[in-house]
Amino acid sequence: MTAEILINVTPSETRVALVENGILQEIHIEREARRGLVGNVYIGKVSRVLPGMQAAFVDIGLEKAAFLHASDILTHIDNEEELTREQVPVKDISQLVRQGQYIMVQVVKDPLGSKGARLTTDITIPSRYLVLMPRSEHVGVSQRIDSEAERDRLRKIVASQADKDVGFIVRTAAEGVGTEELEQDAKFLRRLWEKIGERKKKRAYGGVLYEDLNLAARVLRDMVGIDVERVRVDARLAFQQLQEFVAEFIPELVDKVEIYEGERPIFDLFDVENEIQRALDRRVTLKSGGSLIIDQTEAMTTIDINTGAFVGHRNLDETIFNTNTEATQAIARQLRLRNLGGIIIVDFIDMQNDDHKRRVLHSLEQALAKDRARTSISGFTSLGLVELTRKRTRESLEHVLCSECPVCKGRGSMKTVETVCYEVMREIVRVNRAYDADKFVVYASAAVAERLMNEESHALAELEVFVEKQIKVQLEPLYHQEQFDVVMM
Repeated sequence: MTAEILINVTPSETRVALVENGILQEIHIEREARRGLVGNVYIGKVSRVLPGMQAAFVDIGLEKAAFLHASDILTHIDNEEELTREQVPVKDISQLVRQGQYIMVQVVKDPLGSKGARLTTDITIPSRYLVLMPRSEHVGVSQRIDSEAERDRLRKIVASQADKDVGFIVRTAAEGVGTEELEQDAKFLRRLWEKIGERKKKRAYGGVLYEDLNLAARVLRDMVGIDVERVRVDARLAFQQLQEFVAEFIPELVDKVEIYEGERPIFDLFDVENEIQRALDRRVTLKSGGSLIIDQTEAMTTIDINTGAFVGHRNLDETIFNTNTEATQAIARQLRLRNLGGIIIVDFIDMQNDDHKRRVLHSLEQALAKDRARTSISGFTSLGLVELTRKRTRESLEHVLCSECPVCKGRGSMKTVETVCYEVMREIVRVNRAYDADKFVVYASAAVAERLMNEESHALAELEVFVEKQIKVQLEPLYHQEQFDVVMM
């Protein structure tokens, strides 16, 4: 597998596309006005404690108060209210924090929809090869490093850099890395943690202590286990900054970072712009003629598979099995591309053959293995559904690029013209009973006004007789289909 990273930079927005074998797999977008907060460290003020929810709201300077659950709070160890990494069962959050208290917290989830950011007091600072864990002497190794010999080697090297105040997790990118590079990484993280401690003393009553890297640098740092062929950047200043970053932290990419000065926009390469537009559609067409229908809601995402025009070569069972198998690859790609997280319910086409079910599930597991976000799959339920979860830390592509429809208010549908006409007539009756008027003027959209004056003209005439008032219909071109006003004259 070959991978290429395309970086499109403008003063207000940065977009990063990961293309594997010529196909867009991931898109990351960061706008300067709404930079991601995950990884940032703050001194925050506890604004409210909610014992019933075992949680607290913390003011870290954002529009909405951030959320801190009791399970994400480490225990106090001294009068200065520092926090230790040792977890102990505490039933009442009131024993952990109090209103008005200032505590050091880190963002683990960006604000999503109507929810504020999610916080933890378990601070971790990542670099290229390691993750620093303050107040811990533990050294862990990524589960994705399979070789026990390599795991032992890495653990011994990094253990020499840990002590009672600082521990480390060895990231997947450290596999095969030499002693010197790992020690330099550990020293860099130690210096960074010392700077955070110095800032904490100066900003004891609120403020930012540490901000994560910008999007382009963060994506390169985190693209572990991917054979990146080249990284192309379409802005010279961003290119120079990225060169400096990779020279210090990812030297193997130094020769692969290039400035893109082609005549075509960089995202026109590999059809990235069109792929982004298609990623906002509900329907995803499969090569076989089948399709996926993806619906994202507040609580979960549902994916429904349809056979479409694909009829197979032998029988219905083969058609269903082949469509479901093909769908597993498309599902895995769409989850990455759309950055869908949380609970995901997949409604595969019903299969009677248990072996087919097992093979489809195995195909889905293999496809999701390429995903850097942590996923967990449950087997088929009694209703034939597959439940899975995918770690969600940032907004989905749809939530980044789109907003709620002002007409349907998120319903995904509108009232029919006929329905609105009947609402207009009921409103006339209601107003007539409540107020004294000589006549009524109805202001409505073109479609509603036209129907009232044509198909519903007879009903409107009967209504005039019933209320004993004249009713006039006035077209209002700026009104949407559900919008109308009944005005008394």
